[in-house]
Amino acid sequence: DPEWASYKLGIFICLNCSGIHRNLPQISRVKSLRLDFWENDLIEFMKKHGNLCAKAKYEAKVPPYYYIPRSCDCLVLREQWIRAKYEREEFVATRICQDPCSAGTREGFLWKRGRESRQFQKRRFLLSAREGMMKYYTKESRGPKAIISIENLNAMFQTEKIQHAHGLQITYNTDGQTRNLFVYHQSGKEIVDWFNAIRAARYHYLRTTFPTVPEPELIPRITRNYVKEGYMEKTGPK
Repeated sequence: DPEWASYKLGIFICLNCSGIHRNLPQISRVKSLRLDFWENDLIEFMKKHGNLCAKAKYEAKVPPYYYIPRSCDCLVLREQWIRAKYEREEFVATRICQDPCSAGTREGFLWKRGRESRQFQKRRFLLSAREGMMKYYTKESRGPKAIISIENLNAMFQTEKIQHAHGLQITYNTDGQTRNLFVYHQSGKEIVDWFNAIRAARYHYLRTTFPTVPEPELIPRITRNYVKEGYMEKTGPK
């Protein structure tokens, strides 16, 4: 059960998210349900609002591909979800501007870890749902270093593995092998926008490829998180 609340938004929140709300004093103010004193007017305000009312208002138009984080997800996902909802109000019913991630198209620079040097270098990435491809370039004067089919594309946040708070692991299959790209961006909003743009491209691919499959069955297939990843020793065939 939540032990914290934002008395400015009229919602109850968990301990993990309370810290994020504290950093947004212009839109949210936090109190402990047990340790802080609650004035009568604040209690009445909470009674008239609540999480269901907030959800109806601030999540009215969440796109089906947009990743809604859980309490166990990394900080950047949870923070940008809270900012998108309450600070930028990206999903309110009255919003006219289209989500820039919705087309599954994006172009920009990310810091990518080198395969041999293990150093991060700035690389240009291009995502196109229409072409069904994601590309990245090492030099502007040359062609793409890699062309990745959206059919085989997956993305997930791996902050500890990449040792960066905004670390994203992009996985794809080529020639029967699994390849990984480890990238990040200094901006939390930018890296989460890239993540959701990849999800939008995957969503468009799945809707086109499997038109008769119900949407609730497609959404879990957009991207996937690995439960466990690592190395094990095995014996040979003999």
